[in-house]
Amino acid sequence: MYRIVIDRCIPFLEGVFDAFSEVVRLAPEEITAAAVRDADILIVRTRTRCDAALLDTSRVRFIATATIGFDHIDTLYCQKHGIQWTACPGCNAQAVCDYVEEVLRYYGLALGKDFQSIAVVGVGHVGSLVARMAERKGLRVVLCDPLRSDAGFVSAPMEAVAGCDVITFHTPLTHAGESACPTYHLCDASFLSMCKSDALIINAARGGIVDEEALLQSGLPCVIDCWEGEPAINRDLLFSRNTLLGSYHIAGYSVQGKLNASQMCAEAVYRWAGMETKPPVNFSPVTRGDSGEGWLERVTAQLRMQPEKFETLRKDYRLR
Repeated sequence: MYRIVIDRCIPFLEGVFDAFSEVVRLAPEEITAAAVRDADILIVRTRTRCDAALLDTSRVRFIATATIGFDHIDTLYCQKHGIQWTACPGCNAQAVCDYVEEVLRYYGLALGKDFQSIAVVGVGHVGSLVARMAERKGLRVVLCDPLRSDAGFVSAPMEAVAGCDVITFHTPLTHAGESACPTYHLCDASFLSMCKSDALIINAARGGIVDEEALLQSGLPCVIDCWEGEPAINRDLLFSRNTLLGSYHIAGYSVQGKLNASQMCAEAVYRWAGMETKPPVNFSPVTRGDSGEGWLERVTAQLRMQPEKFETLRKDYRLR
């Protein structure tokens, strides 16, 4: 009998593991070293930092994160201590693409901006969808992903990215020593100085990819969903006249995206536990949240009214 600790903000997993596990569902802030001491399996989100501080006194042997990103998991620590882990690549890719499409709608229709080109930095699950969406809109698309190695793909240099009207980031967050092309502060003062004077910067990837102080100083228009230092976000940037829209890290928050992530986590746990049956993910009807025209403007207003409640707003967000 395994003991599984699950972030209770992850939906659709009620009863899924009951046949072979004792399940404890906790709020993110309740997932502490004491709480996981007797756990074998963790199912978490980005709000749980899985490192020595959390795991040293535990018997955890498997971690599933219901997210695309995994920079909250100390992978070297896990490797050294025999802890297997898995993420959910692509689970919410369509939701993030829809977010970027809503940004483009707002920028073009609500603000009346004329833009002809878009640079997509990071051409994985999300970036590929964004590129196809932009092509359907008739935009010239510049693709930049030095790590992508499939035949026929040629990554554009950052100088070409800087020449576009809209620049959207969809990379993981990596640091020097972790990757041949680290992305921490990839969008820095040097890059921003090369950009067109009215280029729109979009970060719906990971906080830390954009140097927010440099962005603030640049005066370039921007849309930020992923903030460095969450949940204590940069309020100067949030309230800057150049920040057209700002949200609380919910670009990927859709019913289908959450269902995909929960399904992938459940299947990973079943495989790790040697279960031969398919996990019965408990998909129950969900009341969708605000997804009509202008929903992102309303989210921005919410965040600006209560920036100190970033995490609460995110936790209580009704899925699109």
